[in-house]
Amino acid sequence: MSLSKSKSKLTPNINASPSAATDSPESALSPSAMEDISIQDPNQGDKVSDELSFVHDAVLLQEAVAAVLGVNALPKQTGSDEQSSDRQNSLQMSGIYVDATFGRGGHSRLLLSQLADDATLIVFDKDPTAIAVARELATTDSRVKVVHDSFATLTDSLAAMGIMQVDGLMADLGISSPQIDDGSRGFSFMRDGAVDMRMDTSRGQSVAEWLEKVDDETLANVLYEFGEERHSRRIARAIKQMESYKSTLELAEVIKVAHPNWQRGKHPATQSFQAMRIFINNELGDVDDFLEQSIPILKSGGQLAVISFHSLEDRRIKQFLQRHSKGQYPEDENLPMPPNRPRYFSKPKRVGPSKTEVSHNPRSRSAWLRLATRTDTDYQQTLKQ
Repeated sequence: MSLSKSKSKLTPNINASPSAATDSPESALSPSAMEDISIQDPNQGDKVSDELSFVHDAVLLQEAVAAVLGVNALPKQTGSDEQSSDRQNSLQMSGIYVDATFGRGGHSRLLLSQLADDATLIVFDKDPTAIAVARELATTDSRVKVVHDSFATLTDSLAAMGIMQVDGLMADLGISSPQIDDGSRGFSFMRDGAVDMRMDTSRGQSVAEWLEKVDDETLANVLYEFGEERHSRRIARAIKQMESYKSTLELAEVIKVAHPNWQRGKHPATQSFQAMRIFINNELGDVDDFLEQSIPILKSGGQLAVISFHSLEDRRIKQFLQRHSKGQYPEDENLPMPPNRPRYFSKPKRVGPSKTEVSHNPRSRSAWLRLATRTDTDYQQTLKQ
């Protein structure tokens, strides 16, 4: 199947002024969840042989699956495994659903337990290891279809499968535990490995390759815009003075030394690592593309459910749903007679993790689930007008 590549919208704003950030109020960025994973054996961090059998501790699991199915809550399971298929306690929903970020399949497996035999679940992911897990699941469940690509290719990828609209669409934008635990991926500043940070290791340039070429000013802007790092200029200068970019621990140490103001309980490299990861994977651009495509892809009455972990993503989701639920757009603010804009979504809702979940999984503490229902507005008819 030929899939189109996502267009890149994320280019650093070279007109931004990172130095001005030092005078700005405290960043609204939620604490990074990147290093919140409990590690039983630190010596196993760089091994990936067990990833195929690893089940990620999915955040807001019950809430997200209930949201994408359009119900208040899932039926209680009688068995010990809440993700097992219990036909007597299954909603048996038909239709076509999309898990746009398969990860290790936590949300997908629970969703499948609530779907009828004639339903279809299409799963997307950039990560080759996640795709291997998804394909293994597909061999045992014919309802599962797998797409190895960004969810930014949503429309084209589904069209290639003959699918024009779906009943439900969900995404978990957080980085998965196995990606952090594998030091060779470069996401962690606590485990040594190559400075890579690509979600899809089969394509694109690594962070190390980008750092070799980027200039100080552009790097500072990336750290400021995508990590909300107030000391971005100082950190960028220190990074560019490094002789090589072969070690994540060395990179984290340079950032640590250059950072003049450590936040208690937070590694000083947190926001810089986040910024480089977001930039190199075009994460915010992909989120924007995905959200825009959700309008024509969702059927009338279809459900959108998106989990985010930091303010840069959550702000985008919130503003997108507000615009398209109210029919109020920034370009109309100064018009004497604003046009009657369509309202593509119902009033959105926001759900956070319970105290029990945060206690069990500290990584969930910064997560927000935003959900909304696609309204009856005819999207195609609006386009023709």
